[in-house]
Amino acid sequence: MQPLALTLGEPAGIGPDLALAIWHQRAKLDIPQFYVVGDPKFLARRAARLGLQVPVVAVTPQEATAAFPSALPVVALGIHVSTGPGRPDEASAPAAIASIRRAVADVLAGSAAAIVTNPVAKNILYNSGFAEPGHTEFLAVLLREATGKTQKPVMMLWSPELAVVPVTIHLPLREVLGQLSTNLIVETGRIVARDLAGRFRIARPRLVVAGLNPHAGENGTLGEEDRAIVAPAVSQLAAEGIHARGPLPADSLFHERARATYDAALCMYHDQALIPIKTLAFDHAVNVTLGLPFVRTSPDHGTAFDIAGTGTADPTSLVAALRLAARLAAADGPSPLPRP
Repeated sequence: MQPLALTLGEPAGIGPDLALAIWHQRAKLDIPQFYVVGDPKFLARRAARLGLQVPVVAVTPQEATAAFPSALPVVALGIHVSTGPGRPDEASAPAAIASIRRAVADVLAGSAAAIVTNPVAKNILYNSGFAEPGHTEFLAVLLREATGKTQKPVMMLWSPELAVVPVTIHLPLREVLGQLSTNLIVETGRIVARDLAGRFRIARPRLVVAGLNPHAGENGTLGEEDRAIVAPAVSQLAAEGIHARGPLPADSLFHERARATYDAALCMYHDQALIPIKTLAFDHAVNVTLGLPFVRTSPDHGTAFDIAGTGTADPTSLVAALRLAARLAAADGPSPLPRP
């Protein structure tokens, strides 16, 4: 299998620290081979600051596998990154964006098996003119630019304990009702069911759909949206042969006995999905993009400017993201992955 392409992420954050630390502990962690898309000199400086004996070598993607056992392979972007730990500067956004672009180009060209993205600082990207709400949406834009194909990306947060999908993602809460629709829920459910079967090797995925309102609307007394929008979507998914139940009250959907009855929970808005999984699996949950023709995973944490450059960042989530990316990308990978 080809190596994984690991993006630089926000260079002032902990992404570079984690990439260096994971390579340094590669034998102990038993991780798949990867290369970083970034600035080799920048990574060498960060390694020295962290006190890590990590040789850094500039490579092409085709040279990464041979280089990996003895040095951290880096595919150079041609961008000088001057950024210091915890101090984003004018190089931050261009380097982070260029790294994502190159990783997508590599995976579409077959030079990388999958993409693993380090965290970015969205406010810094927005200040540079970045137009997309986040990684997930940007990947779909890059796919369309490269291939002319428009495909809907779906964000899933996965862990052995729980898998959740926010149907609406990076929206202010007051805008959720304007975006939520029966068609959106159905489209999302189809993609989730398809990729759980195709990539996660679950023969007949079991989906539950959370209600939007408290008590899933209490038969209309706490809001009509669950009867008018969510319930018809569940009925349509079931009519298409997808194992889907709902709308169900979100407040009783995530305890241990409930989780044993489904493979993924479709949630109506961002925090309804992310609060439970970050409570249950904060250190090892993985962000997985569904719906695109390539695998992309990411650690489920932020840039952590306050500890960047200190060597104290926990690599657990990035290790999980690398391992899951390799498993999903492998044509002969294990089947099935553990049910949440």
